[in-house]
Amino acid sequence: MSVDTKKPGTDAGLRRGVMSGPELFAQAIANIAPSAVIAFTAAAIYTTAANGTIYSFLLATLVILAVGYCISQFAKQHASAGSLYTYVAKGLGPFGAFLTGVTLIIGCWGIAAGSLQGSVTYFTQFLNLLGLPASGLASDILLTVVLGGLAILFTIRGIRMSARVSLVLELVSVAIIFGLLVLALIWAGPRALDLSQFSFEGIQPQGVAVGMVLAILGFVGFSSADALGREAKNPYTAIPRAIMWSAAGVGVLYVFSAYTQVILLGDKLGTSASPLEDIAHIIGMPEWFGPVLTFGVAASFFAVVVAPLNVVGRIFYVMGKEGVAPEQFGRTHERFLTPHRALLLFGPIAIIVDIILLTMGVAGGDILVWVDTFGTYGYMFAYSLVAVAAVVYFKKHGIRNRMVTFCATIAVLSMAYVLYANLFPVPAFPLNVIPYLFFIVVIAALCRYVFLVRKRPAVIAMIGETDADTLEGI
Repeated sequence: MSVDTKKPGTDAGLRRGVMSGPELFAQAIANIAPSAVIAFTAAAIYTTAANGTIYSFLLATLVILAVGYCISQFAKQHASAGSLYTYVAKGLGPFGAFLTGVTLIIGCWGIAAGSLQGSVTYFTQFLNLLGLPASGLASDILLTVVLGGLAILFTIRGIRMSARVSLVLELVSVAIIFGLLVLALIWAGPRALDLSQFSFEGIQPQGVAVGMVLAILGFVGFSSADALGREAKNPYTAIPRAIMWSAAGVGVLYVFSAYTQVILLGDKLGTSASPLEDIAHIIGMPEWFGPVLTFGVAASFFAVVVAPLNVVGRIFYVMGKEGVAPEQFGRTHERFLTPHRALLLFGPIAIIVDIILLTMGVAGGDILVWVDTFGTYGYMFAYSLVAVAAVVYFKKHGIRNRMVTFCATIAVLSMAYVLYANLFPVPAFPLNVIPYLFFIVVIAALCRYVFLVRKRPAVIAMIGETDADTLEGI
């Protein structure tokens, strides 16, 4: 039996250079969860954009690439586990970094907690299709605990394990859905070439713009590879590539899926509760395909529980090392070298919140929408802040880069529009109160910043200074 010779309170650090380029790409893709987005978003966008649905996705992809370009410029010069929190510190200083860290944690946690119920909902449906009894409150709570516990376990056991689990699940899910859509186009025959979708005739710009809101939300989390600066191989090259290529690849997939769904379902797409199942029925897929498709969507939701938890853990770990968060969170597991304390904080909170909502009688699908919406506000603010920080950073260092200014302008204006479109017209309860709940949480977190300014100014000076080399451990 080995004896632990480490002194109490020391940090084992994060592993260096264990994540390959494909594994970084997997982390980014899993955080986006394209399969889950494909299953629902095109139908929702069609209600406003109609035949312009593919343009909503295309324009959203360009906006996200603009955000990604700003982030990638930081990633080429700075490697850390702090993600956008560290980047924004370089441009907007301690307060901007703190606000970014808080909003990004809200974003990642919200997406993880909401997606947990998406996974529960579809795994329940999958078990029912197999003839296994899985329904009712007790079953939902049990699946929430089991799936949430597995997600926490994978993230604590190691970044490579969690990334590979996410990659396998998302690849299986995308392969199932992509295969269905390809077969649907083959079945459609001559109708597979639908030129009307490429025409601007009859397309309402306002409808396309409103559809962009949902399409942009379908990309949140695409930059999650930037939290793996310490654990990535060749981080200054691999991370920017993972950010940009994941956004571009998923954007192409979204446009293709929307194009195919419009061809097969037409005006029925806007009223379809499950477009992919309807397409499978139309083209005559065998009965066994139903459970396979349902499992694919459930797996995609589970992957997006794991991926953002990885990001939350690393951001809070860096904050702990800098003293912004309680110092005990700035330590990693001595064997697995993962930020286990942060993961054991935010993972169980996600499970508990979901269980509370379930016991209040809220359906799993509603929990998915409500909590994901809460998280999305966090991402929007974090993306806007990093875009502004990129412009300030380059000007501060005398680096001329007009592309950064152009992309940052697009990013900030687009995020502002997304925020406005989510607030007006005022949505029904409880979506109308979620923005205010978000601001209450942010204001509460800012009380910590005020405390640090008054009582621990040395900590304020250290915000954003933790790079890959200082994550070695103490």
